[in-house]
Amino acid sequence: MKSNATNVDQYLQEVPEKRVQAITKLRALCKEILVGYEESMIWKMPSYKKDQDVEVAFASQKQHICVYILKHEVMLNNKELLKGLNHGKGCIRFSNPDKIDYDVITKLLKESTKSEAGIC
Repeated sequence: MKSNATNVDQYLQEVPEKRVQAITKLRALCKEILVGYEESMIWKMPSYKKDQDVEVAFASQKQHICVYILKHEVMLNNKELLKGLNHGKGCIRFSNPDKIDYDVITKLLKESTKSEAGIC
C-alpha cells in the first residue's frame, strides 16, 4: 500500500478494511510497550524511534502486513521463536491478518526496548 499519510491516524484510514483491525492492534501494542518512543510516519509507514533511530515499524503492503524489528540482535536471538514464520533479517511478514502471532510480536517489542544493540 502506498501511503501519503502524514500521521498514523491518517494511515489507518488508508488501510484496506480487512487489515484495519490487525494494524490497529499492532499500533496499540507498540504504544503500550514502546514507552518513551516517538510515533511518526517514516518511510511512509508507522514508525517508532528512540534517540533518533527508528527501531520498530509496520506496514500494510500489497501481499502482507510487515512488522519491522530493526534491532537485528533481537531477531537473531529469537530464531527458534521465528521458526515457521515468513521473516527476513529485520522483518516478519504476515499474509493473513488473522494469523498474526501477537505473542511473538509482544516478545520482540519487549526485547527491543532492552537491547543496547544498534539497528540493522
